[in-house]
Amino acid sequence: MGGPGCGKGTQCKNMATKYGFCHVGLDQLLRQEAQRSTQRGRQIRDITLQGLLVPAVGQAPSVVIVFDCSMETMLRRVLHWGQVEHRADDSELAIHQRLDTHYTLCEPVLTYQRNNLL
Repeated sequence: MGGPGCGKGTQCKNMATKYGFCHVGLDQLLRQEAQRSTQRGRQIRDITLQGLLVPAVGQAPSVVIVFDCSMETMLRRVLHWGQVEHRADDSELAIHQRLDTHYTLCEPVLTYQRNNLL
């Protein structure tokens, strides 16, 4: 877990290479689906352009790895990638919303995981 631009994807790729894991980047899957002209694609595109989290359904993880860095670093990194890859969901307004969403929704999850898994 970690905020947008904290290095989750980079470090997960590194761990996959080093330990032989399979890395599946959820952000890439969501961006691919958002480009499709389907109802689900349009829903994902609308949600991500607002800087909100796409709802997920699944099983609670047994292990959580937390990537932490400053808000300034995350903002700088995501703005850079948005310019390099021309990603519409990486506008400054959407990034600030994603950061707010991360801190509002993810911090309680981290607190719960810390209290129940450690």
